Amino acid sequence: MNTIMREKLSVWQGHYQKYAPYWPAAFFTLGFLFDVFTIDRVDSLLAILQQIGYLLVIGGVLIVNFFQQTRTPNPESWGKIRTYYERYKNELVHFCFGALLSSYTIFFFKSSSLIVSFAFMLVMATLLVANEWSRFQSASLPFKFALLSLCLICFSLLMVPVLVGSIGLLVFIASLVMGVFPLALLSLYILKKRVQLFELCKKQILIPSSLVTLIFLILYVLKWIPPVPLSVQFIGVYHDVKKRHGVYELYHENPWWRFWYEGDQNFLAQPGDRINVFFRIFSPAQFSDQIRLVWLHKDPKYGWTEQDQIPIQISGGREEGFRGYGIKSNYIPGEWRVQVQTLDGREVSRIHFDLELAPEHPRRFTMDTQ
Repeated sequence: MNTIMREKLSVWQGHYQKYAPYWPAAFFTLGFLFDVFTIDRVDSLLAILQQIGYLLVIGGVLIVNFFQQTRTPNPESWGKIRTYYERYKNELVHFCFGALLSSYTIFFFKSSSLIVSFAFMLVMATLLVANEWSRFQSASLPFKFALLSLCLICFSLLMVPVLVGSIGLLVFIASLVMGVFPLALLSLYILKKRVQLFELCKKQILIPSSLVTLIFLILYVLKWIPPVPLSVQFIGVYHDVKKRHGVYELYHENPWWRFWYEGDQNFLAQPGDRINVFFRIFSPAQFSDQIRLVWLHKDPKYGWTEQDQIPIQISGGREEGFRGYGIKSNYIPGEWRVQVQTLDGREVSRIHFDLELAPEHPRRFTMDTQ
């Protein structure tokens, strides 16, 4: 029996060595898929603890790798646990990176319109793909510290707004400080206690993490960082919105076959009609802040021009999201766009609709509920 087991183990190890170059990418993908199917609310205690666990594992492995660089490895002195650790540590790190970055990609994607979030996720995707390129193998540790810095900042961008209950410039700065603190503390320790390694620390930890921090600052100035943890779960255009017994009634003329429209995105306005834009926006428990509905009309000569802004106070905690709506009574025919924005101008979502003036005539509305 022992002979059979040894033979099977030998065959398995042979397969492992044969496909060794592909295991990091495979475990990264496995971590990504694992998180896609298990992801929870951004303020879920389980989700927070999972992220902390992944960060501790990645940080622990990378720190050990950093300090081991100056020592000559002696595999003969390793025990069974150390041998397995050295053999599978890269797969473990890639799994944790995959799980973390899939979470952040999903959370950030939910927190903005596709156009805005795509630019941010393109940066993340570039980092992820580059981590698998052979040309980066010689600089694998600096690059992994850069990815760790990325994950720490993303974690902070999610957690600080959850803790303070709002978003904005000061909250972003606090998130950035919290995100860079762990690696800054590690660098300070090396400077004070292991000064002979500080030059290596600058190349492998400080410079990569500083570049990631700079990228986040630039993206924030460009308003390309989605306003996590907010996310619009639903938005539509309606002729009327009424609230009865805690339920919002949404009235529209959209025919059943135009199922891809949310309400009256082809708005036929009779005299006296008002445009109602209804939305449902998720925010964590204890969250309280303002958003604004920005109304833009497409001028044939000047393009999109702002027509109005409607501030709306939102509060968090409801599983299905905070419900609200804005009303516009003065309008002109043409193509319209309504953007849900934070007070610092970052876009959460948008909806387009075409408005036509119509003569007064009998009509029948369909009612949806939210």
